Amino acid sequence: MRVFTKSLLMAIAMSLPAGAASSADEFDGAIKARKAEMVLRAFYLGQLGAMAKGNVEYNAEAATGAANSLKILTQLDGKNMWPKGSDNAALGDKTEALPALWENFPKVIESVKALSAAADGMADAAGKDLASLQAAMGPVGQACGACHKQFRKKAE
Repeated sequence: MRVFTKSLLMAIAMSLPAGAASSADEFDGAIKARKAEMVLRAFYLGQLGAMAKGNVEYNAEAATGAANSLKILTQLDGKNMWPKGSDNAALGDKTEALPALWENFPKVIESVKALSAAADGMADAAGKDLASLQAAMGPVGQACGACHKQFRKKAE
């Protein structure tokens, strides 16, 4: 048992960043986590959007599942995914987050609350019928866009 404990401690120690690690390394986990969350949001929104546009047949059960998953994602405590200094001015192409995000944090909080409210509305509407799903798409898209337009680097 002692050998296992020493091996485990050694493995943990070796996985910790060295004292001279760069800021980019310091923020890697947070950036990966927030990108992963955005990928998941896009995945569920893609399913809902495909139904709303008629590209995929409306399915109440699938719409409810995707909407509930999106709702859960908007309820995550993401504060640790957005540490100050993890922006594209400091880290270059590792992230698309603009420094403005941290300079205007009250607006970010408003956007997060708006997305959460829109996702709640989507969760309530998605399984009712196609028209309800379509009506709920607008507020979700507006909430996503409001944050992305202000705080995300524009695609080139």
